[in-house]
Amino acid sequence: MSTRPLDGGALRRRLTAGEVTVGTFIGMASATAAEVCAASGADWVLIDLEHGSGGEDAVRDGVIAAGAYGVPTLVRVESGERIRIGRVLDQGAAGIMVPRLNTVTEAAQAVKHMLYPPYGDRGVATYNRSCRWGMDREPLGAQEQSTVGIIQIETLDALESVEDIAAQDGVDVLFVGPLDLSYALGVPLQLDSNAFQEALQKVVAAAERHNKAAGILAVDGVVAAKYVQQGFRFVAIGSDSTIMAAAFRDAFDTARN
Repeated sequence: MSTRPLDGGALRRRLTAGEVTVGTFIGMASATAAEVCAASGADWVLIDLEHGSGGEDAVRDGVIAAGAYGVPTLVRVESGERIRIGRVLDQGAAGIMVPRLNTVTEAAQAVKHMLYPPYGDRGVATYNRSCRWGMDREPLGAQEQSTVGIIQIETLDALESVEDIAAQDGVDVLFVGPLDLSYALGVPLQLDSNAFQEALQKVVAAAERHNKAAGILAVDGVVAAKYVQQGFRFVAIGSDSTIMAAAFRDAFDTARN
């Protein structure tokens, strides 16, 4: 485990090397929740600004809480806008998940926002956590990308373009949003349907051809293990709120019965 709160590209190197990593979504805007998940053995935690209950303050505190255990913090931004991506990277996020992208052009633009010039258009400033408050300018001149680029595959257009998106430099993970994709395919919530399973195979195959990781959200550890067997290497197991709710529900049911 690292003794620094910042990842420094370690997670991206693990993914490039073909490792399987598992983590969870943090939607409760709680640094304590992020810390508990990190202490429990997550490879990463992902703070959700799209559907979660918090804003950028959750990133500010969550990076430190998880980083105390050597666990990197990823962030799902609300959109692929440059300012949204840049602000959370300045807070020390190790990677960015971008939802609702449809084309390789949109994916390439999102990745561009993750990189400093001349490789991208991320705003250059040093008085932030990612540059250790001006004491570490090394990230500004790095020639190799350290940020994990995660593009969600959750629309029909994205699924159609998945091969081109996978081939894009800077895209490290093709992440299936199961519920959104099932609705897009016309089989809402039917994750065992042929249409949905064929879509998963298409994403995994594209990722493998381009040495990228296929990712997906699993409801629990049992389902996560099945996804790993299917070839997924970046697997989220539920979220802080869903795991807690399920644990309490089972505990209450057991006590009553």
